[in-house]
Amino acid sequence: VQLQASGGGLVQTGGSLGLSCANSGTIARINRMGWYRQAAGKERELVARIMSDGTREYADSVKGRFTISRDNAKNSWYLQMNSLKPEDTAVYYCNGVLLFRTYWGQGTEVTVSS
Repeated sequence: VQLQASGGGLVQTGGSLGLSCANSGTIARINRMGWYRQAAGKERELVARIMSDGTREYADSVKGRFTISRDNAKNSWYLQMNSLKPEDTAVYYCNGVLLFRTYWGQGTEVTVSS
């Protein structure tokens, strides 16, 4: 598993961004796919994750604004972020769990200006 995150950038409050996480191989066997974020001076936190059965979980702070999805054919998963707030500013990391081993992509920075 080799994960490559992309899609970060600078956006104004209320705007939208989409993040992508691509795996070098198939994602069909990955049990959990997710997105975490780490703001400056804070611990890394779960943003959203999707299980192999399609179940989705979201942090309370992003419910109703963010959507996680996956595309097995493209070996990728995504995070669509709408109604962005300055407090969403962070480095976002994609994360995959396969056979109890956790893999991380490199971070992609999201900055929301007020």
